[in-house]
Amino acid sequence: MKKKLYLMRHGETWFNERKKIQGWTDSPLTENGIGQARKARDWFEEQDIHFTDAYCSTSERASDTLEIVTDLPYTRLKGLKEMNFGKFDGEDEFLNPPVDEYETFFAKYGGGETRRDVRRRMKETLDEIMAKEGHECVLAVSHGAACANFYREWEHAAKAKKTERFYNCCILEYTVEDGTFILEAIHNINRPEGK
Repeated sequence: MKKKLYLMRHGETWFNERKKIQGWTDSPLTENGIGQARKARDWFEEQDIHFTDAYCSTSERASDTLEIVTDLPYTRLKGLKEMNFGKFDGEDEFLNPPVDEYETFFAKYGGGETRRDVRRRMKETLDEIMAKEGHECVLAVSHGAACANFYREWEHAAKAKKTERFYNCCILEYTVEDGTFILEAIHNINRPEGK
């Protein structure tokens, strides 16, 4: 039986605005981030999408975003948290390593996670959610690197391909059948002007 998963990144936060590595540290949504979440809510309403279940990470920025998008009761799960950047959490983004070192850098030098760790954690969590009885149309609010690593896990089966970053409140629309997640579309509804 086919199910739908809408995996969404949270709205813009103070750390996003100030170009800080956020990870497991938290910061509140900006006014812009609140507006992005409202735009996502409006998009779901325009598409006539009605969720049966809702989940988010344990970070406040994710639960605050979810509460703007839907008034459904929801569950917070550690498995949906952002990548752990270890000692680099809260530091300036210019300290990020080159892309070719990103896979294991934070685990080696900062006590954080590898990309593989995040992919495995996100896959296990979303597998468990989508296997539940009655979970026909699920909203899961997570984070940029967490969503990107889950995308990599199922990239081979994706109908839609990632061609740009997942901006705040980006929505990844998956069809889930027999344990396979097929990315049908990427809705980057809050893409900044000129991008």
